[in-house]
Amino acid sequence: MKKPELLVTPTSLSDIEPLAHAGADAFVIGEQKYGLRLAGEFTQEEVKAALDTAHGLGKKVYVAMNAIFHNDKVADLEEYILFLKDAGADAVLFGDPAVLMAARTAAPDMKLHWNTETTATNWYTCNYWGRKGAARAVLARELSMDSIVEIKENAEVEIEVQVHGMTCMFQSKRSLLGNYFEYQGKVMEVENRRQQKNMFLHDQERHNKYPIFEDENGTHIMSPNDMCIIDELGEMIEAGVDSFKIDGVLKSSQYLVQITKLYRKAIDLFVQDEDLYEEQKDRLLEEAKQLQPENRPLDTGFFFKETVY
Repeated sequence: MKKPELLVTPTSLSDIEPLAHAGADAFVIGEQKYGLRLAGEFTQEEVKAALDTAHGLGKKVYVAMNAIFHNDKVADLEEYILFLKDAGADAVLFGDPAVLMAARTAAPDMKLHWNTETTATNWYTCNYWGRKGAARAVLARELSMDSIVEIKENAEVEIEVQVHGMTCMFQSKRSLLGNYFEYQGKVMEVENRRQQKNMFLHDQERHNKYPIFEDENGTHIMSPNDMCIIDELGEMIEAGVDSFKIDGVLKSSQYLVQITKLYRKAIDLFVQDEDLYEEQKDRLLEEAKQLQPENRPLDTGFFFKETVY
């Protein structure tokens, strides 16, 4: 049975080695100029250092270039891809076709992962971008387990699925928070996600708190709960899903190490002894719940929601 890759988004360069020892197989890093909703900001020097560290431990590093690029940034894409090629990046994440075109010129052999966050919802579209050069499709978070299995059965590219962490519910390219405070007549600098982790939108009707932050790519509103599917990995492993992602946005380094250890144990258990996994999966879920901040309950995301046509 094929063992899926365990992919983690680290918060900083210092996370790479502890996460590798905790069981991560690969990492997604980058800087907000090029990538969306990364757990941490990595300068070019830090990208180089992360690649050296990870490769020395036998791990892979994928660099995010999945932002939406307006004309003023398109000219920078080839130069950044050339830098990643020279640094030895294992793959580049893209959503905007401008990155695909730049990669064809600057690094035609670069492995590409198609990630538009929300539109990878069927195998036909995944295969379309595979024919354009993508080696992997990162599936939307709003898919059911049945849909994921069907996509994997028909996909001609690798398939990546998020199994843990928060989900983006809304993004605007506008600086909504900054504009709001300006409208209120308040002089307030809205800090980016590396420093500011305590901003929430309150929904009194649903009794939910939605984490919100603003960065170079605009305003991001996140889910009130964290998805966790540690006790339901079996069907996707059996289907051959290639990569399971733990999203570390707005999480601490210590939390990521501990949750990575749990998923490493769960994956290895299922591959080695399915019956033993079935015996221990409820305990693994309870351990995951114990790691959660008080205001971040766990749920199963969209994995078991009924599709409405």
